[in-house]
Amino acid sequence: MTEKPRGGGAVGPDEELIRALYREHAGPLFGFVLQLVGGDRQRAEDVVQETLVRAWRNADRLEIEAGSVRPWLVTVARRIVIDGHRRSAARPPETDAGALELLPAEDELDRALRMMAITDALGALTRAHREVIVEAYLKGRGIAEVAADLGIPEGTVRSRIFYALRSLRIALEERGVTS
Repeated sequence: MTEKPRGGGAVGPDEELIRALYREHAGPLFGFVLQLVGGDRQRAEDVVQETLVRAWRNADRLEIEAGSVRPWLVTVARRIVIDGHRRSAARPPETDAGALELLPAEDELDRALRMMAITDALGALTRAHREVIVEAYLKGRGIAEVAADLGIPEGTVRSRIFYALRSLRIALEERGVTS
């Protein structure tokens, strides 16, 4: 294989071939491919470029003197478009990252800050009020279970829950958690 001159040297036969193919066939080939890809100019440019690269790689098989290579180029371009279509149909469609940004997602920082404020507000309650809130709401126990566990009447549990929730709401409002 002969080495191609670099820089300002003479143009080699391979470079001259690709330039001639581009000059003569790139415009009409682009128009043809543009119709195949539904007007996607970027995709059409990519297909034309790939087609010309394949022509350059197969330069020894092209018969430029015998006639136009355009039918060969059109066939290669059409196959590239078909292969691209098959490839995209075989995998799930790509999504735009912008659409993902619009999806609602819970902000962990907000959740952590809210939990800190609730914990702080629970600390502001009396021990008796905090006990009934923890047992009833955080542990998910019923009134009868809380009463039996704490050794107090069910009516007292109901009363403490009522006043504990009222105190908790005030404490949360003071911390800016609720309105």
